Amino acid sequence: MMKLGIVSDIHGNILGLQAALAAMGPVDVLLCLGDCISQNRFSNEVVGLLRGLGAHMILGNHEELFLSEAGAQAREQDHVDRELVAFLADQPLRRTLTCDGKTVLMIHSTPWEPRGEYIYPHNERLGAFAEAEADFVLYGHTHAEVVRRVGEVVIVNPGSAGESRYTPEGWRLSCALLDTATGEVRLISYVDPREAA
Repeated sequence: MMKLGIVSDIHGNILGLQAALAAMGPVDVLLCLGDCISQNRFSNEVVGLLRGLGAHMILGNHEELFLSEAGAQAREQDHVDRELVAFLADQPLRRTLTCDGKTVLMIHSTPWEPRGEYIYPHNERLGAFAEAEADFVLYGHTHAEVVRRVGEVVIVNPGSAGESRYTPEGWRLSCALLDTATGEVRLISYVDPREAA
């Protein structure tokens, strides 16, 4: 049995990431599904913490823009740690892991090309994620929480650990825990520390 902690779309919110880690508690593996930074502002704190924790990471659309020619000015800002930028640039656009004998596919938006489509929980195309050769398909991008089983495939979107959404309980961030043995997914909603301050 492996307990996977899943975060996505942190967008440079180090307090949100720290709160997610506290809310999840100890995990065997930490996964980040992209957009850990914002396209115009690098976060040494977020990237450094994820690297230090040995998180398995992929790039989202914000990293792609930051690392592209269009992001040259953002990369030249004085506060940017060049070593951490190089580390981030080495991360893939998608990643397949084997955890506890199960295949886990990490993507940011869609498993098909072209990437970038926003697949919300009500979108009929969500079911097509199950066509990927994986037991679990994990994605981000929409900031909308999803747990859906399609056939034998479990599809998970942990929501955003960095940009809060308004709920009846107030402004909330979210992350997820996945038990690879049982297939159980627990979505965790928590207060955005920036709103609580």
